[in-house]
Amino acid sequence: MSPVIRCKAAVAWEPNKPLVMEEIEVAPPQAHEVRIKIVATALCQTDLQHLLGNMGKDCFPVVLGHEAAGVVESVGHAVTDLQPGDKVIPLFISQCRECRFCKSPKTNQCEKAWYGVDPLSVPESRFTCKGKKVLQFTGTSTFSEYTVMNQMAVAKIDPAAPLDKVCLLGCGICTGYGAAVNTAKVEPGSTCAVFGLGAVGLAAVMGCKAAGAKRIIAVDVNPEKFAKAEVFGATDFVNPKDHSGPISQVLSEMTDGGVDFSLECVGNVGVMRSALESCIQGWGVSVMVGWTNTEDFSARPVQLIGGRTWKGSAFGGFKGRDAVPQMVKAYLDKKIKVDEFITHNLTLDQVNDAIELMKRGKCIRTVMTVSPQ
Repeated sequence: MSPVIRCKAAVAWEPNKPLVMEEIEVAPPQAHEVRIKIVATALCQTDLQHLLGNMGKDCFPVVLGHEAAGVVESVGHAVTDLQPGDKVIPLFISQCRECRFCKSPKTNQCEKAWYGVDPLSVPESRFTCKGKKVLQFTGTSTFSEYTVMNQMAVAKIDPAAPLDKVCLLGCGICTGYGAAVNTAKVEPGSTCAVFGLGAVGLAAVMGCKAAGAKRIIAVDVNPEKFAKAEVFGATDFVNPKDHSGPISQVLSEMTDGGVDFSLECVGNVGVMRSALESCIQGWGVSVMVGWTNTEDFSARPVQLIGGRTWKGSAFGGFKGRDAVPQMVKAYLDKKIKVDEFITHNLTLDQVNDAIELMKRGKCIRTVMTVSPQ
């Protein structure tokens, strides 16, 4: 059996406090598990929400991070499709390939995923620090030099892939791109609106363009993001602060009654409602993409009775073990953009700087180097 590894990790000891670089112990992989050396990881809004949101103290201490790439260091008993040296991307939604969800083409959910256990921390953890158990965030915890995961939550990728780039395919890019292509099913010649121009929103813009949308309206209160959105295919730009009326009314006037497809990529229930109401009555489709678990959403029934469809999307509807390697290939074949999302490069011990950049809206994605490849 592999030995316990002592390594560096950024530990969140309590909510709303800076992360602390600590030496932790990472246990060897058990049956069906692999231990991964994390090479690069990025900060996602979901990490920030856990740290700064309304999570109770029983959700700490925890090692955050779920958007990463690395190399398999060792494997446990009965691991069949991974071996030491494989380049991999951790997945926060597993794909066991055996349950009724995995066998259905209608969903990317999995009975063995972290959904239904606890939305943010799974009970099993291979981490300890100073004699205390440290939780694993979404079963991944990539703000660590090493992590342990079940093989059903690990995607094996092309060895030619640069890990400090494709790490972004572990969450943000797939989430936004897939929401447009898989969940909304954006149609050629359609008009779309994307609310929120962080990494997920920009990826949604890219997905709308790939699906053939003729008009893509980018909506954000930060006009500095409009130039970036244009790179990914946005054709129109709307800042809600520039208008006195509801944004749904503004979009309705711009599009003769509303957009065909809207995607909410903020994680704000008010924006979710605005996105729905921005769709055209009769056939408009609105997709909730942004993550939040602290508030209820609401809408008038007539919005749906009139023919609109309201949908949700997790990880862009992608079945991770199957789809992430394909997205990596699409990147290597220059069919999707990845590098353009990266605005800052730091190291893991600068994680608190990355958090400040995201809190101030000064970055799209900050990639942190964790270990040498």
